Amino acid sequence: MQSETTSDIITNDITKLNTDLLAILLFDRTSRKNIIWGTNDYEDLGSHYTAGNEITIDLITGTNDKVIQPRVFKASKQKVGRTREKAEVFTPSWICNEQNNLIDEQWFGRKNVFNTSESMSWKATEETISFAEKGPKTWKKYVDAKRLEITCGEAPYLVNRYDTVTGRQIPIRERIGLLDRKLRVVNENTEGREAWLKWARRAIESIYGYEWQGDNLLIARWNILNTFIEYYRDRFGEEPDHKSLKGIALVISWNLWQMDGFNYAIPFCESGKEPHQITLSEFYADLGIFDYSILADTKGQALCKIRDWRMKETVLYKSIVGGDRG
Repeated sequence: MQSETTSDIITNDITKLNTDLLAILLFDRTSRKNIIWGTNDYEDLGSHYTAGNEITIDLITGTNDKVIQPRVFKASKQKVGRTREKAEVFTPSWICNEQNNLIDEQWFGRKNVFNTSESMSWKATEETISFAEKGPKTWKKYVDAKRLEITCGEAPYLVNRYDTVTGRQIPIRERIGLLDRKLRVVNENTEGREAWLKWARRAIESIYGYEWQGDNLLIARWNILNTFIEYYRDRFGEEPDHKSLKGIALVISWNLWQMDGFNYAIPFCESGKEPHQITLSEFYADLGIFDYSILADTKGQALCKIRDWRMKETVLYKSIVGGDRG
C-alpha cells in the first residue's frame, strides 16, 4: 500500500463548506441545538469555547478556521491530556483493517475478501468482490448491513481517508473503512448515476458512530461527507450537486451523534431538562423525517435518538441496547 503524508488532510475544508451544509453537520438531532465542544481544550480562546457550549459556525470559520484540527496535528500536550482524561487513543489504519477484516470474514464466510494483510499494511483485492445472486448474502444485503463504531473519534473504522496516527493519505482503492468497503461494492454493482446515488446513500444510512467530544464528532461527520464526495468524484469525474450533499449531510447528522456512552444521553445533560416536542415547521424542515421529540429518562436526561432508515422510524439508542424500542 502506498500513500503520502500531506497537510491536505487538515479538515479546515470543513469551514469552506456552504453555510447550510456546515449547519447540518453541526446540528444535534436530539437536543435540536448544535453539538457542544465536550472538552475544555479550547477554553483559552474564550468563554464560548468551554465544554458545555455549542460549536457555532462563527467559532470555527473566518479568523477561527484553524481552531479544529485532526488529532495528528494537535499539540503533544493536548493529545496526552485527552488520552488521560477521555482515554482517547486513535488506532492505526492497519489495526482498523485487521479488525474490519474479521467482521467481513464472519459475514462472507471467507478470508481476505477486500484485502490481504501484509506486515502492518495491506494489499487490496484487485478482482471484483463476489456475492450470491439470491438469499441473505447478496451485495445489496451487504450494503444495508448495519455497522457501529463506538466512541468513534474521527471515525477511522468507518472511513479511511487518512491514517489518524501518521497523517498519511490513503488512495480510494486502498481504503479499508467499513463505509469504504460498502462504496466499493456499490461501484462494482451499479450502473448509472441514479442507481449509484441510491445505493451510496443506503450505504451511509447503514453506518453509525457516537462520540463525546464535539471537535472529534465534527471531523468524523466531515470525513463521512468528504468520503461520499471523493467516491462520487472518482466515479463520475465531477462534483456532486448541492441537493445530494444536503441529503447525505442530513443522514450523517443522524447517524453520527454526540453521546455519553455510560448513560446514552447528551453529555452534561442537566437533570430535570424539559423534553422538547418538535413543531410542525421543524418537522417539515427536516425533509419529512418524523418523531423527533426528545424523550427523557427518570432522571430527566435527554436520551439520544437515532434513525432506522429501513424501518423509517426514530428510536432511542438506549432502547436498542436494552432490547426494546421507545
